Amino acid sequence: MRVAVTGTPGTGKTTAVEALETDLDVVHLNELVAEEGLTTGHDDERDSAIVDLDAVREWLEGRDGILFESHLAHRFDADRVVVLRCHPETLEDRLAGKRDASIEENAKSEALDVILGEAVDRHGTENVYEIDTTDRSPGEVADAIDSVVQGRREPSAGTVSFVEYL
Repeated sequence: MRVAVTGTPGTGKTTAVEALETDLDVVHLNELVAEEGLTTGHDDERDSAIVDLDAVREWLEGRDGILFESHLAHRFDADRVVVLRCHPETLEDRLAGKRDASIEENAKSEALDVILGEAVDRHGTENVYEIDTTDRSPGEVADAIDSVVQGRREPSAGTVSFVEYL
């Protein structure tokens, strides 16, 4: 099985996955990209590396029994895709200290369901599981992810909306 955990930066992916107890091999894609140099350059406007998606895809190829997390995780083959969501105002608080343009961009992306839409387009509604992290502890989010991994949770794309933020 291959499980992708994705979401807008600040939704709690890394924290929840670190709290998760699972037999799957866990890969934090941002760490992998940095350690293996899987980049094609640097985005000065966002002050971030440009990920070489083909190189990451190649690294993931043939690996099963894996759970990988990143805001880009939904771009890769997976049996189940968990999209963590968070109210944009809470997201802004969580991202405090980052560049203001980045915070605003991420909050708007979250309100517009950008990552959810990309996940559904690539994997279909039958393989996407939405989890609202706004008022949940990392342990509660980890339990919800575990329910997806164990097959105890039904797909739920489109159940979370923050459009009122706009």
